Amino acid sequence: MKILLISDIHGNFPALEAVGRAAAGAACTHILNCGDSLVYAPFPNETIDWLRAHRVLSIRGNTDDRVIKLLMGKSLKKPAKPEKRIMYTSSADLLTPENAAYLVALPRKRIVRCGQISLGLFHGSPTDHEEFLTPSTPEERFEQLTRETTCTIVVTGHSHTPFYRIVRGVHFINPGSVGRMFDGCPEASFALLSMTGNHIDVRHYRVAYDIESVVTALRKHRLPAIYAEMFRTGTKQN
Repeated sequence: MKILLISDIHGNFPALEAVGRAAAGAACTHILNCGDSLVYAPFPNETIDWLRAHRVLSIRGNTDDRVIKLLMGKSLKKPAKPEKRIMYTSSADLLTPENAAYLVALPRKRIVRCGQISLGLFHGSPTDHEEFLTPSTPEERFEQLTRETTCTIVVTGHSHTPFYRIVRGVHFINPGSVGRMFDGCPEASFALLSMTGNHIDVRHYRVAYDIESVVTALRKHRLPAIYAEMFRTGTKQN
């Protein structure tokens, strides 16, 4: 069984398309998505259309939560910066009714059975929706999390930082961010998970995509220029 692992697309459909093309040869049986599918690149409908068409098993992330609040007629307390707030409001405004309904219905976590192996999808961690797990997270924290989950495989997003660690028999995987990397390399990040019996193999990949098409779309929608720099440089900016 081969599974494509993605997370943190952030509305970056050109990057998502590039990942799909790069992984096509792997003949994956499932695609799993750890959330933050929207906000920061202006392709919310194209992104959700792709997730729906490919029958991706998705959860929602913290940026998705805020878009959902807007869709439900609620106001946002955060983010406070106007240039960040407009990225949320523009995503909510662009969504079709069908795609808005899809987003609202997403759960915050999923447990998937892969043969005899239990795989958990979480945005931050099994205990905290917005926890940042990275390669430098102390071993003690991962040990704590092994006691908080019954899953053999724990897939997370949120930190935009790819890693793979095995702690007390639990496989912790972050595929990195499809659409918004922060490590100075703007290429899209994803991972392929292979399982043969009880053997688990994880490989991370990066793939280039048409960044200028995202920049052009930002300009078309009159969104802050700082995000053009973010996508071009692969850095957080704000």
